[in-house]
This record gives sequence, structure tokens and C-alpha cells, in this order.
Amino acid sequence: MITVGLPERPVQNRVIELFGDTLGYDYLGNWIDRENNRNIEEGLLREFLKDMQGYEKSLINRALHELNRVEGDQSRSLYDINREVYSLLRYGVKVKDGAGEQTQTVWLIDWQHPEKNHFAIAEEVTVPAASAGAYPKRPDIVLYVNGIALGVLELKRSTISVSEGIRQNLDNQKKEFIRPFFTTIQLVMAGNSSQGVRYGVIETPEKYYLTWKENSPLVDPLERDLVQLCNKSRLLELIHDFMVFDAGIKKICRHNQYFGIKSSQDYIRRREGGIIWHTQGSGKTLTMVWLAKWIKQTNSSARVLIVTDRTELDDQIETVFLGVNEEIYRTKSGADLIACLNDTRPIMMCSLIHKFGGKYGENEEAEADVDGFTAEMKRALPPYFRVKGDFYVFVDECHRTQSAALHDAMTSILPKALFIGFTGTPLLKKDKKTSMEVFGRYIHTYKFDEAVADGVIVDLRYEARDIDQIITSEAKVDQWFEAKTRGLTDPAKAELKKRWGTMQKLLSSRSRLEKIVQDILFDMETRPRLMDGHGNAMLVTSSIYEACKCYELFAETDLRGKCAIITSYKPSPSDIKGEESGEGLTEKLRQYEIYRKMLAEWLNLSEDAAMHKVEKFESEVKEKFIKEPGQMKLLIVVDKLLTGFDAPSATYLYIDKQMRDHGLFQAICRVNRLDGEDKEYGYIIDYKDLFRNLEKAVKDYTSGAFDGYEREDVQGLLENRLDKAKESLDQALEKVRGLCEPVEPPRDSLAFMHYFCAKDLGSIEQIKANERKRLELYKSVSALLRAYAAIANEMVAAGYTQSQAETIKKEVQYFENVRNEIKQGSGDFIDLKLYEPAMRHLIDSYIQAKDSRIVSTLDDMTLIQLIVEQGVSIVDAFPDGIRNDPRAIGEAIANNVRRLIINRTPINPKYYEEMSALLDALIEERRIGAKEYKEFLEEIIELAKRAKKPEGNYPAQINTQGKRALYDNLNREEELALQLDVAIRDNKEHGWIGHPIKEKKLRNALRKVLGDESLLKATLEIVKHQDEYQ
Repeated sequence: MITVGLPERPVQNRVIELFGDTLGYDYLGNWIDRENNRNIEEGLLREFLKDMQGYEKSLINRALHELNRVEGDQSRSLYDINREVYSLLRYGVKVKDGAGEQTQTVWLIDWQHPEKNHFAIAEEVTVPAASAGAYPKRPDIVLYVNGIALGVLELKRSTISVSEGIRQNLDNQKKEFIRPFFTTIQLVMAGNSSQGVRYGVIETPEKYYLTWKENSPLVDPLERDLVQLCNKSRLLELIHDFMVFDAGIKKICRHNQYFGIKSSQDYIRRREGGIIWHTQGSGKTLTMVWLAKWIKQTNSSARVLIVTDRTELDDQIETVFLGVNEEIYRTKSGADLIACLNDTRPIMMCSLIHKFGGKYGENEEAEADVDGFTAEMKRALPPYFRVKGDFYVFVDECHRTQSAALHDAMTSILPKALFIGFTGTPLLKKDKKTSMEVFGRYIHTYKFDEAVADGVIVDLRYEARDIDQIITSEAKVDQWFEAKTRGLTDPAKAELKKRWGTMQKLLSSRSRLEKIVQDILFDMETRPRLMDGHGNAMLVTSSIYEACKCYELFAETDLRGKCAIITSYKPSPSDIKGEESGEGLTEKLRQYEIYRKMLAEWLNLSEDAAMHKVEKFESEVKEKFIKEPGQMKLLIVVDKLLTGFDAPSATYLYIDKQMRDHGLFQAICRVNRLDGEDKEYGYIIDYKDLFRNLEKAVKDYTSGAFDGYEREDVQGLLENRLDKAKESLDQALEKVRGLCEPVEPPRDSLAFMHYFCAKDLGSIEQIKANERKRLELYKSVSALLRAYAAIANEMVAAGYTQSQAETIKKEVQYFENVRNEIKQGSGDFIDLKLYEPAMRHLIDSYIQAKDSRIVSTLDDMTLIQLIVEQGVSIVDAFPDGIRNDPRAIGEAIANNVRRLIINRTPINPKYYEEMSALLDALIEERRIGAKEYKEFLEEIIELAKRAKKPEGNYPAQINTQGKRALYDNLNREEELALQLDVAIRDNKEHGWIGHPIKEKKLRNALRKVLGDESLLKATLEIVKHQDEYQ
């Protein structure tokens, strides 16, 4: 049975037992006091290389010299050193036994036979500081393979978040601590018994740490994850096959990538093709990289061809492969591809099928010219054409309609090739059968709802908005038509009336677009992440002309300079040739004018010069959109930037364009990417009612815009925003009510204090015992505030009556006040990150807390600080609930003073023991009624001041906190305290605390002065807690 809330030590003992009994690792010991701990334990490594690998001593010496040279070069970044060390581990150390001798490879790890390596762990590994200005650290568990540290594991008790362990790992990698130790580390882990293990590699940001998912009979999450990640063969496999150094960032596979590749390997061994469907944003391109590398390494005659039909996807594939040092050739045409196939090189290549017409026009959704591409290839076939090598063809975005035609064409040229399709979107029902006939079965799937559950992407929230259009005067429309068509023949008028259907929309569209612009501007001021500059938005319009009109409207507002258009359009004089009629600006002329003006203003060039620098403009705008969302808040697009890995993520997607199926699926996935700690959802705002019957669409995902998909393939993709927000608020409110339900009547401030803090005045044991209840209250109220903020101005629209909305508003305010009172009264000053800036703004807007000024004051300093500065007037700083109840004030101050005394006792045990005794006596006098409230309050405040700023009658030379602590705790012997002070200052070295050698030196110096071994340990602990002796 799993014990709830185990302290860290028992958890660590259990993990050590697991590594030994279940995983077969040797236990090297507790290395807390062991000196010179390193990430390369040469004794163990030499033993492995000699006894297991059979290398001569001279080769071993040369290999170790090279490893130590690379690992010890601290002039370079951690990334660069770790990459070169990885290369030595992965590909072996190339050395010569002597001058003129052949180069030999010394394998530091036997990758082919995992069981022949020596796996071991050490705990509490004290790593000395890297330099004079750094500090030592002590990882909980270090995993050694053949004496080389390849993994670290930070453990936390089940009630402390794994995030704390992740941050500890990140701190340890800083140059101020033990960065050099991580030069050999490949797997960085943190875990506890409730959340299991989260893993990453060096310099992985906290939000990108991963969770492993795999079926297992083990129940305990920590044990399950460690067995799955750290069993000998899996650990070496992850390091050998599933790590990349990608353009400055080291990465390790997610579980879906690992199992997708493992399944693919089984298919390839059987010479069977298939389809890998991993949802948008889950790392599909890196899956291609790892699979291609495996194919190349296991088949000496293998060659890999990757086919795409979009320039940005072709760019992406080339960028990622080159970023991980895998050479890939990008063919220039169908003829160039034929030449490559007819040669033995390159091993890996990618090829782009151009759109019809060879370039994008105004229709950015044009299909790929498969027929033209294949015809070009066939024309280029030489008389004696013969494909060289064993070809594996990856078809990216294989869901596209023309994939079958492409497959037929490619198989005629590559009849023996194995085809694997990749897609980030589900297959349409109408294409599913055809696609599976072409490529084969699904090899592996990783669907949207799985990725959301894993935290790889965020969930989406959907909201439909309707803007009605009316013709304000039919008579004036008719008059306008007659005036403009005088002199035309009836057939000409009839032809113009066909055009009028569209013109009618255009005449009314400016008003409609103005409404959309106003709508978005309102959201910019009121919606989470938009109003604080942490997030931004994309607006999808139906045409480039409409995009230009929207931009023109936004340019007249505060968004001028903070929005831009990115489409396939490049203004050219040829675009407007023959457009001038003297009757006003046509669509093309207007579009040309607006685009040139936008480019000129951004690039600070003349319009004629700027129109030729569209690529520069797009690159700068996209970079600002990603890196400085507060300065580039809105991108207006038609189709470009909605697909491909380099398409930027956003928080809000406004859709004013008819879209369906794959185009819509890929577009909405622009807002599900992780791009900040405060991003909880991606929001879809739909002006075209793409998901027609919304109520039905939420229940049945095969209707409306996604009716081309199988229901199970898009399960969980969209939720109605207000419905889900109402559900979240109801759940959050119910949870807080449940937490507060046990509070006894009259449920006033004192009753809440008794339940969540302590019934007995100043009882630190009760305060500690109730800590978990308080933490749960803090987190739950925080969740309630966020849930309320999300729909505070839309309560009626969400389904509440006006009366219910008012009641909930008061209830939320009530629970926020309860939370603040408990936080103050208990002395809890834990940073739980309760408020995000955007949520705080909304709460301030919709909840007028009567004591907001007071909360601000107490947020800025602790209660003890206020007592010291304000004395008895501190009473006025409490919220109403406490201020009006003298008993509650007394308990709040007593609890805080008790906590202060306990926290400071290690600094001066004797002094604070006296303070504790005084507090106990004061509380007892108040309990039996010997002191009135006012007298009690004055005395306890005075005691708080003395606890915060120690005072007493000390000899003149006992004039620092450190000397006074020694004096108080050594029977007030002045001479002894002064002698110890001198000994400490003469023998302490920078960073001595936690450093075995430096600490030992100081301990010996103290021993000489004290002469009493029984006093040494206690005195050294007091010294460690003095700022002046550090």
C-alpha cells in the first residue's frame, strides 16, 4: 500500500531499493561526505574498459585523456560541451595507440549489449562548486553507466510538486552552482509518488519537461515511470536513438514519438508501409528525423526521399535535418530529383511538388500540380535510368486529396520503394479508404485529446459570433444601379447583375468589417493574454483584398504599428496593368496601394523600394509576433502561416473565411501550441458559423465543418467556450464550498481561523497539522478566481440568471476574503503563483473587494514586518472579518509570532527558547483571563518586535548577531565567544557550507578552541546560520 504524504527520505529509500532489486543497478553508496565526486568516476570506467571491453592500458589512457579534455573545457557553453561528450559516447572515442598506428575506436558504452555495461546509482552526491564564485550542490540520485554520470533524479515528497524538483535541476545547471557536472548528463528527471516522473535533458525549460505514458501493472506512478525510463535497455536506447541537438536546443523524444518509431521499425522490417498520424504540434518532423536516422544506420544501401507539396514544409524539413547535423539535399525540380535517383548520392533528399502555375496566386489553397510534377520527372528519365539504392519514401501531409495520384506516379518510377505517409490531421472519411489502400494501415496514432491530456498542446475553446448584414435602402441601390448602367444593353446589364450579387456583399462589407475590427479591439482590452501583451491573435480573412481592408481599419486605431498582413501577395506593377479606368480604385488597385503603404511604413523606405522587400518584412514581423507579442498583437492572413512548423502560434484565432476539413483543422491548431506558462487555452472565434448547429457539433463532431472526419478521429477537438467556462466555474465553486463546509457556525473569521489554522491560540502543532487543508484552500480559491474571471462579464450569456450572477459574484468575493484572512492569520507566506496578470486585471474589474487596499498592503510585506513598523495600529490593516473580532486578531498575531520564533531558532537557539517561553506564558495568561485584550495585544506586539530584532544586555565587544549567538549558547562566556569568532573568520573559506573539505577545515579550527566534542556539532550548526560567517 502506498503511504500518503511520505517524507522525501522514505521515498528515496524506496527508489534506491527499486533500482537495486527491480532494475539491477549496483548501489555505490551515500556520497554526502565523499570527497572529489565527479561525473566521470575513472576507477569504474577503467575497470569496464579493461575487463569488459578488453582494451589495452595505453588505449584506455588516451581515450580517458580525450574524454576529460572535452568534458573539462569550461570555456564553452554547456550545450556545446554536452554535444561533444554525447558524440564520444554515441560514436566512440577515436584514438591511436602510438605514432603511425591506425586509428581505433574505444567504446565507452557497449550499445549492442546493454547487459554487459555496469549500471549503478549513488545518492546524496555532493558535487563541489565549479569555481571560486560558485556553490556546491547535492543531487538526490545520480545514475552512472560504466562510471559516467548519465542521469540525475531529484525526488520530492508527494505533497510537493514535481515542479520544485525540475527547478532544482535547472538551478544546478547554472554556472553559479555545478554546471560542469552536467556535461555528461543525458537524462534529467524529477519525481514524486503522486505525479510520477517528468523528464528532459540539459537546459530543458520547465514547461517542456515530458511525461512518459506506457501500459504497466505497476500502480505507484513514481515506480512505474522509473522502471519504464531507467531499465537498462530502455535507458541506453533513449540515449542512443532518441536524442538530438537541434539548432542550439537538445531534445529527447516524447512517448508518442518513441512508440511511433518503434511501430514503424516493425512495419519496415516486414517491408510494409503505412500512415503515422500525430496531431499538429506533437513533433512530427523530429519523428521523421529519428526514423530516417534509424533506417540509414540499419540498412547500408538505404536512401530516404521526403516529398512535400508546400514550400514552408519543404523549408521546415531541410531546416530540422540540417539542425541535427543530418545532411539532406533539397532537389530543385522534378528533373533534378530524377538525376539524384539515378545516382548513388545523396543518401537523404527532400522534394517539393509545385502548385499549379508554379507559384501562389491569389488562391493560396491551390492544389499541388501532381500531374505536372510527374510529367516533368518522366520527361527527364534518361534512356538507361535505374534507381540506385533501397528507397524509403516519406510523404508529408499525406491526407491531401492528390496523394493517391502522387503515389501512383512515384511507384512507377520507384517500383520497389517503401512508402510511409505522415499527417498531423485526421484522414477524411472519403479519403480514408483510398489513403489506406495507397499507404497501408495506421502505423501509430496520437490524437488531439491525447496530446491535450499530456500537456503537449493546450485545449481549445470555441465561440461563434454573428454579425448580421442588411441593405439599408433598396431604393438607393436600384437608383445607383440605373445611374451607373445608362447606355448599357440589356445583356450587359444582365451580366452586371450577376456581378451585383458579389458587389452587394462588398457594399455592406465595410460596415461588417468595422464591426469585426471593433470586436477584436474590445477583446484586446478585456481578454486574457491579449490585454497584458503576453499573447496575440491571428485574423483569417476570405481574400487578400479583405485582409487589406481590415488592415486599413486597424491602422486607424491603437493597433497601428502592432498589426500586419502576411499573405502570398507581392505587389508588382504588372498587377495593376490595365486596372485604371478613371472611375475609381478597383480591388487590385486598392490592394496594391494598401500593401505598398504598409511595407513602406514598416521598413521606413519609399513605397517603390519597399515593395521589393516583402520577404524581409515578413521575417521581421513574424519574429516580433513570436518574441514580442505585446508589440505585434495581430497578424491578418488568408492561408499563409496557417500550416508548417514555422507558422507562429497565437492565443486567439478569428476566422472570417469559409474553411473546411484539413485547412480548418490545421488553422485552429495555430492556437493550441504552448507559448507561455500562463496559456491555459487556445480560443477560436468563428464569424462564419463554420460549426453550424453548435449544440449538435459539440455533441457530434461529424457535423458542420468537420463532417468529413470520422467522429473518433476528432474527438475532443472543440468545446463551446461559454459552456465549458460555466462548467469550470460551477466545479470550482462547488469545490471551495465543500472545503469550507466543515467550518462550524457561526462561520465567521474566528471559526475559519480555528478550522484552517489552530483552535488553541498559537499552537504551532495544529497550524502545521492543518497546512494541507490551507494549501488546498489557497489553490482552490485561486482556481475559482480564474474560472470567474473567464466569464465575469458574460454570466447571463453563459446561462446564469441575473440573480444567480450577483449571488456568485458575492460568493467569489467572500471566498477570496476568507483565503486572504487565513493566509495572514496562519503566517503562510508561500508563493503559490495565485494570480496571473491578466486574471488579476479581470478580477479587479469585476469584483470590487472592499478591502482591496488592505490586501495590497499585506501583499507587499509580511504581517510581522507590519507589526514592527506600525505597532498597535496594525489592527487597522486587517480585513473587516478579522478587524472586528479581537480574538481573531490576537490569534493571527500569535500564530505569526510563533512561526517567526520557530523559523529563527536555528540562528540563536537560546535566545528564541526564551522568546518561546515568554509567548507561552502570555498566551496562558490570556487564556485564563489574567490579561485584557488591549494589554495582551500590546505585549504580544512588543514580543514580536523583540523576536524580529533581537535585543539584550551584551558586553561591548559582543556587537554582532553572530557573536551574540555564540555568547548566548555558550553559557554567556565572552572570551570563548570572541575566540571562536576569530577562529571562524580566520579559517572560513568562500562557499564552505556544504563543501566537505572546507567545512572540515573550519570544524578542526573550532575544535581547537572549544576542546569539547559535545559542543562542536551544535556550535557548527549555529555558525552555519549566521549571515556574517557565510
